[in-house]
Amino acid sequence: MRILTNDIGAGTQDILLFDSSQPLENAIQLIMPSPTQITAARIHRATASQQSILLQGVTMGGGPCQRALKGHLDAGLAVYATPEAAQTFNDDVAFVASWGVNMVSEDEAKSLKDVVRIETKDVDLAAISGALRSFDVDTHFDAVGIAVLDHGNAPPGVSDRVFRFQHLRRVVEKEKDLLAFAYLSEEVPPYLTRMKAVVKTYDLDAQLLLLDTGAAAALGSLEDREVAKHPHRLLVNLGNSHTLAFHMDGNSILGLLEHHTGSLTRHRLEGYLEKLGRGVLEPDEIFNDGGHGSFFTRAKRGRPFISVTGPRRLLMRGSRLGPYFAAPYGDMMLTGCFGLLRAFAHKMPDWREEIDGTLRKG
Repeated sequence: MRILTNDIGAGTQDILLFDSSQPLENAIQLIMPSPTQITAARIHRATASQQSILLQGVTMGGGPCQRALKGHLDAGLAVYATPEAAQTFNDDVAFVASWGVNMVSEDEAKSLKDVVRIETKDVDLAAISGALRSFDVDTHFDAVGIAVLDHGNAPPGVSDRVFRFQHLRRVVEKEKDLLAFAYLSEEVPPYLTRMKAVVKTYDLDAQLLLLDTGAAAALGSLEDREVAKHPHRLLVNLGNSHTLAFHMDGNSILGLLEHHTGSLTRHRLEGYLEKLGRGVLEPDEIFNDGGHGSFFTRAKRGRPFISVTGPRRLLMRGSRLGPYFAAPYGDMMLTGCFGLLRAFAHKMPDWREEIDGTLRKG
């Protein structure tokens, strides 16, 4: 069984090719720039060469490419975008147009001349397959797993931070399980437009699974044997852009918080995690600090074991909370990929034994 997993963040995209026919230690892995970083670099090159750009494709992750776009506009250079590509930057394309972006139809985009054409999409399987083939790696996959952080299509007048957290809360209140954040391609809710865009651009004859990046990291950290020993735990993922923490009792979610990593100091994060562990962290405290929010389903006595993962994990170095730095199967950067594999084992019961058997040997 061959499963390609791709955990897409704001800084990197972390790729693991799982092959049950060989030891996990021999699995092909790549840590590459994230799609939004790649798109941002293409915009920066056009800005440096004083060229107009056309953004055409589907909704993808923003962040770095949005900052690059605004820099291009600030330089007095023209930007054209199709509506679906423009939703990368805001659900309201009229708002994007108010920045000075020229909205064009797909037909109008075809006739534009003297522009640098930049495709917007989160997943470039052709590029990944090309890289693998250059090392003579077989690019036949039985399945593909993709993790992205999806804010969702917020209605007019609703903050994307609020809408994103409403989604997280709705999922947890229904099932209280990290695996509830995993979807096969046909199961993705219509309001999760970033995941829907991945499905739209997917053209392989292999099962596709989508998973939230925060849940992927939390699930993956449970593959670390030390973390697995402690049923009462705080699973913290310090991503380049977002921080997401789950308070867990076994596999049941007791509470969670989501914030923006760049807004946090170690001292403030410690305080939030302590309150989350006690079930007393108020949602407005996180939202008013620029984050998404927090909530809990029930409290639990005792101090939870704290596991930290993610590329910004050193924010918790020397913390008075004494966190454990998880590295499932010896590689912290692939934590989300292991979470995707665990989600596949759940969603595809016929594959569970084969996936579990390979992971247990790792």
